[in-house]
Amino acid sequence: MAKRVIWIILDSVGIGCAPDAERFDDAGADTLGHIYETKKEKEDFSLPNLESLGLGMIDGVNKSINSCDKTRGVYFKCSEKSAGKDTTIGHWEMTGIITQRPFPTFKDGFPKEVIDEFIKECDLPGVLGNKVASGTVILDELGNEHIKTGKPIVYTSADSVFQIACHTDIYPIEKLYDMCEKARKILRDENAVARVIARPFAGEEGQFYRTSDRRDFSLKPDGNNLLVNLNKNNIPVYAVGKIEDIFAGVGISEAVHTKDNMDGVDKTIEYMKNKKEECLIFTNLVEFDSKWGHRRDLEGYAQGLVDFDKRLVEIMELMTEDDLLVINADHGCDPTYKGTDHTREYIPVLMYGKNLATANAHVRDTFADIGTTIGSYFGVVSPNGKEVI
Repeated sequence: MAKRVIWIILDSVGIGCAPDAERFDDAGADTLGHIYETKKEKEDFSLPNLESLGLGMIDGVNKSINSCDKTRGVYFKCSEKSAGKDTTIGHWEMTGIITQRPFPTFKDGFPKEVIDEFIKECDLPGVLGNKVASGTVILDELGNEHIKTGKPIVYTSADSVFQIACHTDIYPIEKLYDMCEKARKILRDENAVARVIARPFAGEEGQFYRTSDRRDFSLKPDGNNLLVNLNKNNIPVYAVGKIEDIFAGVGISEAVHTKDNMDGVDKTIEYMKNKKEECLIFTNLVEFDSKWGHRRDLEGYAQGLVDFDKRLVEIMELMTEDDLLVINADHGCDPTYKGTDHTREYIPVLMYGKNLATANAHVRDTFADIGTTIGSYFGVVSPNGKEVI
């Protein structure tokens, strides 16, 4: 049978502060460990399937994470070489792209020339916000004024992002996407943020909510990466969730966007059932980060992990003898930690195949080792990493 890799990113599920965490002001962060510490004794929290793949056996993890007498996978953790801790940098490094300089951030808002050009190119009456803000709080603050004036809400965060929030009754979704396309072209050189993000919302004052039509408009990655090299070898890459956006479509053969984590699992399963040829099915489950991590919602985060763990059985049962399952994170976002930013952490990596021997691959010094291993499984080169299995 044809080889397939099912690669699932649990967005932000870090497993303990990285060696350089203090440089990022993240000393002591531990997304998964702190969730276990808080929830371990609760009857509604259990991750038996992830634990069976070696989650609690990874070197140096929080002792609250349950170990397993008999594992059935390859398990290890990776630190990050790239200069950053955001989604784009993390995903790019997995595929072999090491980012030497962090993307720019704008703690005082975007420069006047950027905003002026954005207003002109999009023919807008102006903008609201232009500051660092929580995506939900700023809707409460400026949503009603946006409706009255027609001015889009522009804001950023600790990440390198230019976010545009518009009510769906004021700007149709395609108009919002068009604004983002124009902003993507404006944000260049020293202002080249990693992502422009469309943040559509709906509802009434006091009850505004973000819809599932979020779109990310990323910088284009270096063409020397795993996904492009798979394409060159006629191995398709099927992207689920925000993967297509993170890579700006580069190296993606087909993509489907998702409403939430469980929809992401559903779409992954659909691809597993329908795509029998040699391929990579590459999935991002974003709610861990966007819905629970950034909002410091420990209860929601914990439940999201439980929900995924239950669905993991369905994925594993659909695997053929030649399939390889890879599960890892891209950074941390500790819901018990200060602030609302990502946290610089090791990421857990779990690999499973029906004919794959159990092994502890210990601690790796770059996320690129994941992509190199996947590439090797297909006989394709992925740069800047070492093979794990």
